[in-house]
Amino acid sequence: MEPKQLREMSNEELAQKRRELKEEIFHLKLRGSTSRLENPMKHKQAKRDIARVETILRERALQQRAG
Repeated sequence: MEPKQLREMSNEELAQKRRELKEEIFHLKLRGSTSRLENPMKHKQAKRDIARVETILRERALQQRAG
């Protein structure tokens, strides 16, 4: 997902997206352990998307604290 799209989301939507991505990673790990994972790069992409979401949430928290 593009950072521009994520920045347009509200904090609640970002938190929901983070939960969805964490569930997706769990399922991908499970499929990987049973050797049924079609695209191994999908796991890496989901981890990067979580990092993007958390970065944006952190930036917003720091902006609110700074005033």
